Amino acid sequence: MFVDSPPERHAAAAAVAPWKRRATRTAGLLASVGILALVALASIAIGARELSVGQVWHGLFGDTGTYGDVVVRGRLARTALGLLAGAALGLSGAILQAVTRNPLADPGLLGINAGASAAVVTALTYLGVNSLTGYVWFAFLGAAAVGALVWFLGGGRGATPVRLALAGTAVAAALTGYVQAVMILDDAALGRMRFWTVGSLSSATWGTIIRVLPFLAVGTVLALALARPLNALQMGDDTARALGAHPGRTRALAMAAATLLCGAATAACGPIVFVGLMVPHVVRSITGPDLRWILPYTTVLAPVLLLGADVVGRMVVRPSELQVGIVTAVLGGPVFVLLVRRGRTAKL
Repeated sequence: MFVDSPPERHAAAAAVAPWKRRATRTAGLLASVGILALVALASIAIGARELSVGQVWHGLFGDTGTYGDVVVRGRLARTALGLLAGAALGLSGAILQAVTRNPLADPGLLGINAGASAAVVTALTYLGVNSLTGYVWFAFLGAAAVGALVWFLGGGRGATPVRLALAGTAVAAALTGYVQAVMILDDAALGRMRFWTVGSLSSATWGTIIRVLPFLAVGTVLALALARPLNALQMGDDTARALGAHPGRTRALAMAAATLLCGAATAACGPIVFVGLMVPHVVRSITGPDLRWILPYTTVLAPVLLLGADVVGRMVVRPSELQVGIVTAVLGGPVFVLLVRRGRTAKL
């Protein structure tokens, strides 16, 4: 009877291994989509008044104007914004971690959140803008302006991960000081900014979603398209060039994608922390360093975290609610520290 020699067995195992990894990752991604669907259903059903699955179904597909239907429609907008904002924050965090080669990078590191906050407090205090639909544009423009400024200060096409991180930290510190000074000197601004600065989904409307959706769509497509060039970039600029990538152009496009995603999400929900930091970090420990898998996984699992935190915030202080930005910080911080101490997260 013929028996494979050890080298032949090793070759066969090596050929099968990539297929098994791909099948496992695909199955995991599909399972993540299932989890996201369950969390989205919980987001619609749970609140000050809990709804049954039948009531949720009737509100979604048989709206007759009853109280339950009205509640479902309102929560549907909130859930949709949570899905979009969660995916945007997670993707922007994954992109920035790859660009800066810093596993602790997030939109706050490059000052994007601070730029949005500074623009909003300026609009509220000095320009008389009082509505969400009014200052959402200021938040986005502030985030975009700071993203461009950090890119310029970091060296433009010659930017390096260290210079980008240093420029972002400096700009963020200056803008945070400006925001705090204005809020201390103006009690009215403090009152109006109180809920926006902690991050919330409670003001979600379809109008806001429609306004930010084009930016989120463009940013998502751009981010996913950069997976392969960013993989090459993580091996160093020289190696990336040898593989046909363009480091300067890749970093510029990545910064543009992160600014579009984080700027739009922050404009709609306020500066929600931790989602863009933790989710890509944990996903990397599951998928490995390949961004072709990190980005799709993050797109699915980041909304799971954000919507889950929003549901928790609605349950713990009924009939009131705790803002989602507070919940992500309170629950996520200790979990992240635990993961790091146990070595469960992967390095870049």
